[in-house]
Amino acid sequence: MTILVCGEALVDLVPVHEGPLLSPKLGGGPFNVAVAIGRLGSKVAFLSRVSSDPFGEQILGSLHDAGVDTSWVQRGDEPTTLAMTTLASDGSAQYSFYADGTADRLVQDPGDLPDDVHTLSFGTLSLLYEPGASVYANLLKRAHAAGKLTMLDPNIRPAAIDSTSGDITADGFRTRFRSWLPDVDILKVSEDDSYWLGLGEEGTTVDDWLAAGVSAVVMTRGGDGLSVFRASEEISVPGVSVDVVDTIGAGDTVHGALLQFLNEETIVTSSAVRDMSKEDWERALSFAARAAAITVSRPGADPPWASEAPRD
Repeated sequence: MTILVCGEALVDLVPVHEGPLLSPKLGGGPFNVAVAIGRLGSKVAFLSRVSSDPFGEQILGSLHDAGVDTSWVQRGDEPTTLAMTTLASDGSAQYSFYADGTADRLVQDPGDLPDDVHTLSFGTLSLLYEPGASVYANLLKRAHAAGKLTMLDPNIRPAAIDSTSGDITADGFRTRFRSWLPDVDILKVSEDDSYWLGLGEEGTTVDDWLAAGVSAVVMTRGGDGLSVFRASEEISVPGVSVDVVDTIGAGDTVHGALLQFLNEETIVTSSAVRDMSKEDWERALSFAARAAAITVSRPGADPPWASEAPRD
């Protein structure tokens, strides 16, 4: 059974020792999710359009090294998207993007999904930049209609929305986000995402998302841990105490670890997610919290391998 992760791969330009130098690190939310799943041991494939430039070659190499199937990856001569990263004193990251005419936003529809693909993951800039955003939205709808398990992380990047190079306003994105919800089984957000999505004339809340058809909303709370909201309850687990180097890729590791857990437990349908017990969710969230703690303990998006993050 294969998990198909859909979305962009890019290069983060990360400050070196708080100085003027920048170090290129491979990233992008969906790329990080695919790497996390592969390293943790589940069968995973990556759907994107990746540049044929040197960064694109490094992206493919890293996917291969993590055990990710790249047969779904499309290639193009367009450049790789770049993300300029700044780090706050607490290790939290802010981003600005260089994405005009880049490869990942020009992804083409992959066609029919094979039966072996039972779970699909979507997220970040791939949901924002056209024409790729519409390609992924259509694939999300088709996958859900076909009974595949779907998980989405909007991973809000305000700097990429309502900017001079953006394709959509903030409220326009919130409207688009609402249109996806009936086709989403698991929605993963950070507290900051939840706050941003609740703003403006088109703002919505966790209760609205559940009412729209989402089976479970997973919320990351930084060092305070993780929560999942369902129609009947909220279930929370504490964070894992660790010295934080930076938070790059932490939420993506949570996303990947949750999908890896569900895959191992054969929870691969909407009904199976709805039937998860409180104890199931506590185990899943605790595993994701432990995996994310390893990621934040080292620089850049560097998810753990299975040997570093035992399940129980």
